[in-house]
Amino acid sequence: MQRLRTTVARLRPITATQTVKSQSQARPMAVGGALRTFEPIRSYTTSVSAEPFLNGTSSNYVEEMYYAWLENPRSVHKSWDIIFRNANAGVSPGAAYQSPPSLGGAALGLANAQAMVGAQPNMEKLVEDHLAVQSLVRAYQVRGHHIAKLDPLDIGVIDFDESPVMLGLKKVGFYGLDESDLDKVFRLPTTTFIGGSESVLPLREIISRLEMAYCQSIGVEFMFINDLEQCQWIRQKFERPGVMQFTLEEKRTLLTRMVRSTKFEEFLQRKWSSEKRFGLEGCESLIPALKTIIDKSSMNGVESIIMGMPHRGRLNVLANVIHKELDQIFCQFDSNLEAADEGSGDVKYHLGMWHRRINRVTDRNITLSLMANPSHLEAVDPVVQGKTKAEQFYCGDTEGKRVMSILLHGDAAFAGQGVVYETFHLSDLPSYTTHGTVHVVVNNQVGFTTDPRVARSSSYPTDVAKVVNAPIFHVNADDPEAVMYVCNVAAEWRATFHKDVVVDLVCYRRNGHNEMDEPLFTQPLMYKQIKKQKGVLQKYSEKLLAEGAVSRQDYEEEIAKYDKICEEAHARSKDEKILHIKHWLDSPWPGFFNVDGQPKSMTSLSTGLPEEELVHIGYIASSVPVEDFTIHRGLSRILKGRAAMVGQRVCDWALGEYISSSIYVCVCVCVCVCVCVWFRSE
Repeated sequence: MQRLRTTVARLRPITATQTVKSQSQARPMAVGGALRTFEPIRSYTTSVSAEPFLNGTSSNYVEEMYYAWLENPRSVHKSWDIIFRNANAGVSPGAAYQSPPSLGGAALGLANAQAMVGAQPNMEKLVEDHLAVQSLVRAYQVRGHHIAKLDPLDIGVIDFDESPVMLGLKKVGFYGLDESDLDKVFRLPTTTFIGGSESVLPLREIISRLEMAYCQSIGVEFMFINDLEQCQWIRQKFERPGVMQFTLEEKRTLLTRMVRSTKFEEFLQRKWSSEKRFGLEGCESLIPALKTIIDKSSMNGVESIIMGMPHRGRLNVLANVIHKELDQIFCQFDSNLEAADEGSGDVKYHLGMWHRRINRVTDRNITLSLMANPSHLEAVDPVVQGKTKAEQFYCGDTEGKRVMSILLHGDAAFAGQGVVYETFHLSDLPSYTTHGTVHVVVNNQVGFTTDPRVARSSSYPTDVAKVVNAPIFHVNADDPEAVMYVCNVAAEWRATFHKDVVVDLVCYRRNGHNEMDEPLFTQPLMYKQIKKQKGVLQKYSEKLLAEGAVSRQDYEEEIAKYDKICEEAHARSKDEKILHIKHWLDSPWPGFFNVDGQPKSMTSLSTGLPEEELVHIGYIASSVPVEDFTIHRGLSRILKGRAAMVGQRVCDWALGEYISSSIYVCVCVCVCVCVCVWFRSE
């Protein structure tokens, strides 16, 4: 018993002046069925809190554990077995708990104890290295997009205004690691999925997988999101090994869509080289991007999609996404076409369309509506959201599972126009939310003629989306498979969380602001690089041909097939008149048109006023309120001129606005009087 108390005393924290001395002679003690001799405990001194997990209140528990250990070392946890063995072997307090090699049946000698004490710094280094690996993983998740290969031109128009990104094999020293650690195995933290089914990986492989996830053609910004579940969802989508795998059929479908997107623009350029059309050259992957979002959304149950976009690429979207007849598009290029013939009075790249068709991938009906939009690039944003909200309301879609919106933006307008910020702030309001919008930014890295570095203060044009915790997926538009994967993830995000998401297609503009501009005047360095740049269709077709995914004959037949479609539509466009404006409307408006598309005969009530009343209003507008009113001489001259116009039965804008506003006020007053009379009668 005395021996027990002495041993326990050695495990308790003691002051620097306290010592533990020999208590008694050794006596045999049965341990595990065998006789064991305890050596007299030597005198030593130690510092305070040498064993910080022990204190006066735990001594009774330790004694119980010690009794059990004496009877049978296997009856206690391995950690207690190690502590009691090390303490009896002479290891100083503070180092008694180790993870030692097998002790065998004999007590450790002093030399072994000293070796174990010397091994403690190695344990600390191991812990530090694992923490360093966790920091490295987080660094890739937060800043990997800074070194991702996003720019197809590789001219680096983005300045991050900070120290170099400490990522890569050569930068591990920043985290307290060195090159000798690259082949060491580390346990992966729970905040990453790069291991797949593996829980440990060598550091070299950890870095390789992180770079594959975050530093290739896709850059992911999501670590600012304050929802752990959403962050983990995104990590899984981009970190799991082998996520960007596509079937042979998917690759061929993607190539077909790239052919149609590219050859449509080439056909227009060949037939109408001097016409403005605001082509999509340099970002042809926009078409498969939109079709991928539509396909995935249709799989998730969406039946109607409302879209808004600026003018760049609109004709291509109408042709290859909405499926407007090509001959009706080509008719718009008729040089003899008058605004009255066209029916809208607007240019062809501002108009929209409504179309219901079968989605060929899902074999489900889907309604697509592209809203008309003026030259004010982002003016359509709240209009799209309002139309989407209205459709959701009238079909009882309270969660946004059947109706959704897609908004396309230019990079300069997305960062520069306040309506974008205002629309984002409507996205989560109970009375305004449309339960998530997919935003696609056509980021051609120039705003009209302005370099991004002097056009905005943020690194990316998409930073405005962070105000609503929308994830931002930057992608190199010259990598169609990366574009396709990102758009699939964006559509899944919207279906899962019903929140906004942004796809940033980093591309370029092969021509000027329009086809008549010469961009070398204002962006000479950029356009020297663009002239050397292979088209994205050429790059992707070469990739698939090298893989053996398609044959050259199949590829050339696909091109010839679409060229034939365009030529036949062009021939028809010369013989047909443009259909009524119904063909360009972004809603069906069934009450306004007959089955043949012609307007119904509608009568409107007369809204005019007798000339005497208008003259009376005009003279009142030309007079002063009261007779003795002193008026400014300049204003008096204006009123006399106004009276002269009324007498001559002519009207300028100012007088017309005054008369119309006066009539409006009279109508409002009459309505108010009627309402008051009605309330009194009630």
